[in-house]
Amino acid sequence: MTQTIDRRPDLDWIRVGAFFLLILYHVGMFYVPWDFHVKTVRPVDWLEPVMQLTNPWRLTLLFLVSGAATRFMADKMSAGGLARTRILRLLMPLVFAMFVIVPPQSYYEILEKSPQLAEPFWSFYGKYATASGNWCDADGCLITPTWNHMWFVAYLLVYSLLLAGVWAVARERLCKLGERLSEGLRGWGLLVWPIVVLTTFRIVLMPLFEVTHALVDDWYTHSVSLAAFLFGFLTAKSLTLRDEFIRLRWPALVLALLAWAVFATYAWHYRADHSQPPEVLRQVMRGVYAIDQWCAISAILGFGAKHLTRGGPMLTWLTLGVFPFYIVHQTVIVVAGYHLARMGMNQALEASIMITITFGACLLTYEVVRRVAVLRPLFGLKYRAKPA
Repeated sequence: MTQTIDRRPDLDWIRVGAFFLLILYHVGMFYVPWDFHVKTVRPVDWLEPVMQLTNPWRLTLLFLVSGAATRFMADKMSAGGLARTRILRLLMPLVFAMFVIVPPQSYYEILEKSPQLAEPFWSFYGKYATASGNWCDADGCLITPTWNHMWFVAYLLVYSLLLAGVWAVARERLCKLGERLSEGLRGWGLLVWPIVVLTTFRIVLMPLFEVTHALVDDWYTHSVSLAAFLFGFLTAKSLTLRDEFIRLRWPALVLALLAWAVFATYAWHYRADHSQPPEVLRQVMRGVYAIDQWCAISAILGFGAKHLTRGGPMLTWLTLGVFPFYIVHQTVIVVAGYHLARMGMNQALEASIMITITFGACLLTYEVVRRVAVLRPLFGLKYRAKPA
C-alpha cells in the first residue's frame, strides 16, 4: 500500500511562488510584443524568451497544486461539504471580480485600442454589465461581462464541483486509482508518461481547439488543466511520488532548461522571418514544449519537496494572501500601465514603478480585506466577525 503524507508545506510554498511569478508575468505582458489589454508603445523583443521560461508550465502547475489542496480539503469533509466550500470560496469572488474588479480592464482596453468608442466610465459600466456595449472593430467584438484573468477561478470551480460529484460516489475507487498511479509512475516513468500524454494533447487537440478561456469551447486547455488538477488530487498524499520527484529533480531541471532553449530558439527564429515552420518541425516542437512543461513542473515539485519543508506564520499569511493578490493584480497592471506609458519616462524606471504599484496595491488590498469581515468572502477568505 502506498505510504501517504498528511501535510505538504512545500506545495503551499510552491503555490505562493507560482502566483508571485504569475503577477510578474502579467507585468511582462505589458512589454512583450504579444497581445494584451493595454501595451507599451516601446515593446521589448528580448522579453519573449524570458517569458517563455514560465509560459509552458505556470498555469498547469497552479492547477496541479490546486488539485492537491482540494485533496487535503476533501479528506476532512463530505463531498457535499467540499462542494459547498468551493462554491463559497470561488463563486462569490468570481462574480464579484467580474462586476467590480475586471471592468476597468475592458474600459482601458477600449480607450487604447478603440478610442473612438470611448465614453465616461459609468456610461461604459452600464453597457458592460448589461452586455449591450457593441464594442466591435476589425478584430472582433469585446464581450462583456467578462472574467479575463479570473478564468482560472471559473475553471477551478467547475473542476472542483465535478470532482466533488465523483468523490461522493467513488471515494474508495479514486483513492485506489491514486495508489496505482503512484506505483505505476516510479522511476523515469514519472517523467516519460506525463510527457507522452501532454504531447498527445498538444498534437491532437491544440490544432482543433483554439485557447479561448471561454469554458465551453476550450477543450485543449481543459485537457491539460483538468489532467493536472486530477493528478494533483490523486497523488497529493503519495510519499512514493514525493520521493521520486526529489530523486529526479536534477535531471528534470536539465531537461526543462534544454527544452526551453530549443523551443525559445525555434519561436524566435520563426518570429523573426515571419514564415511558417515545416509541419514535421512543428510537431516535433510540440513534443519539446511538453518536455519543458512537465520537466519544469517536476523539477519545481522535487526541489520544493526537498527544501521547502517548514511552515509557520509567514507561510500562513502568504497562503491566505495569494487569492486577494490574484484577484486585483491584473486590473492594477492595466490601469497603471495605461497611465505610465503616457508619461514618457525611462522604461526601466517605468517597469520598476509598475511592479512596485502592483505589489503595493495587492498588499494594501489584502491587509484591508482581511480586517473587514464583509469583504473577506468577496476575496476568497473565510468570513470572520473578528479576524485573527
